[in-house]
Amino acid sequence: MSDASSDIGLVGLAVMGQNLALNIADHGFKISVYNRTTSKTDAFAAENPDTPGGVVGTQTLGEFVQSIKRPRKIIILVQAGKATDTVINGLTELLDPDDIIIDGGNAIWTDTIRREKELNEKGFRFVGSGVSGGEEGARFGPSLMPGGKESAWNELKPIWEAIAAKVDAETGKPLEGAEPGKPIEGGVPCTTHIGENGAGHYVKMVHNGIEYGDMQMICESYNLMGSLLGMDPKEMSSVFAEWDKGVLDSFLIEITTDILGQVDPETGAPFVDIVLDTAGQKGTGKWTSINALDMGIAAPCIAEAVFARCISAIKDERVAASKVISVDLPAFEGDQAEFTQAIHDALYCSKICSYAQGFQLMREAQNEYGWKLDFGKISMIWRGGCIIRAGFLQKIFEAYERDPELANLLLDPYFKSEVDRCQANWRKVVATAAIHGVPVPTFSSALSYYDSYRSARLPANLLQGQRDFFGAHTYERTDKPRGEFYHIDWPEPGRPQIKS
Repeated sequence: MSDASSDIGLVGLAVMGQNLALNIADHGFKISVYNRTTSKTDAFAAENPDTPGGVVGTQTLGEFVQSIKRPRKIIILVQAGKATDTVINGLTELLDPDDIIIDGGNAIWTDTIRREKELNEKGFRFVGSGVSGGEEGARFGPSLMPGGKESAWNELKPIWEAIAAKVDAETGKPLEGAEPGKPIEGGVPCTTHIGENGAGHYVKMVHNGIEYGDMQMICESYNLMGSLLGMDPKEMSSVFAEWDKGVLDSFLIEITTDILGQVDPETGAPFVDIVLDTAGQKGTGKWTSINALDMGIAAPCIAEAVFARCISAIKDERVAASKVISVDLPAFEGDQAEFTQAIHDALYCSKICSYAQGFQLMREAQNEYGWKLDFGKISMIWRGGCIIRAGFLQKIFEAYERDPELANLLLDPYFKSEVDRCQANWRKVVATAAIHGVPVPTFSSALSYYDSYRSARLPANLLQGQRDFFGAHTYERTDKPRGEFYHIDWPEPGRPQIKS
């Protein structure tokens, strides 16, 4: 039996688990690791003998548990769903009251709510923690979104704050340069306690939904440059490199620059041109869209980004359709430089709307689940480590600093002025894309969202009339108090209404 000398433990040594374990050990915390395949555990411990904190490989789950100081803190990084429940069930037979289990996988928040309730009833503490940043983030500094009880967060906080990505306190820009054994010193850690009852995994889910939108918007920009302006990938790479120096500065713009500049090692052609145009997904964008529908919150940018991946997946059907459906469209004759700037502005405005939708969704979720989310802190911890990290998030942080009760980012003075400045180009891009047959689902849905949100009156009055006609669903009146509902005894369709 091992001595209880480790500060924390981790179950699951796939790439994410290995990288997070090394990140923890680099910061001086001793970590025990366990994997169902013992040879993987042995190899990992043998390959990393000299980390500042130390890595302890264990052969059995019992040995693993006994090697960790009480109250034990154990991270699970296995496949979400049944595999996570299996590991939890195995651990609870060996743990003591007040020990803490941390699920760092991409769990759906409703599973986290269930697990937290079940484990709390058994005397354990459970933390569902979003971990964003991919393999590189896990190794050198992710954005961490922990839920669970405040007492569990207080135990976990020193480790989570140490291993999280760091940003500059003044500018909010990520601090970079971490190396194995040499973590970043100083800065503001990209982690905070999100809340109990599944809040951490919920916020991570919305982060991923926003990520879907960001990626699709960038792809629409790329497609417009190629389809309308005839730019090659190298030229586009230069454009994105310039954009990365301004308001669109972000990790995703940065890697887009690199991807478009990459040459395929086999053919020498631009790498992006030999990649098949069918996109995969793991479900978090879909979860976000479904939850938005369930709660009655408009999040069309995220939903359209999911649908764009869905339609990309039917490649053979699209190829067949392209041979049958032909449209006679005019050639683009505008100025390349001017339209490139217009695409930039359309991307920027659409991005603002997408984030506005994500934050509105979280605002409604806190009402649904009894959370108290700090949106300023959430935007702060997304400034570094995570996939959507961007200079733009500093402005969201500042918006919620000005008004913690802000109803929508579009109402913030800074974002209102930015959309006012750029919306003419945004409209130009959406209109031009429609005229020339280039699909821009997130750009156009974002513009419709913006125009709907700023409209004091929408055509839903007619829709309510239709619902009352065919289903007696009732309606409210403009000349009566809100909350009072009415119904008309409608005539048969096609017959004139008889006034009483």
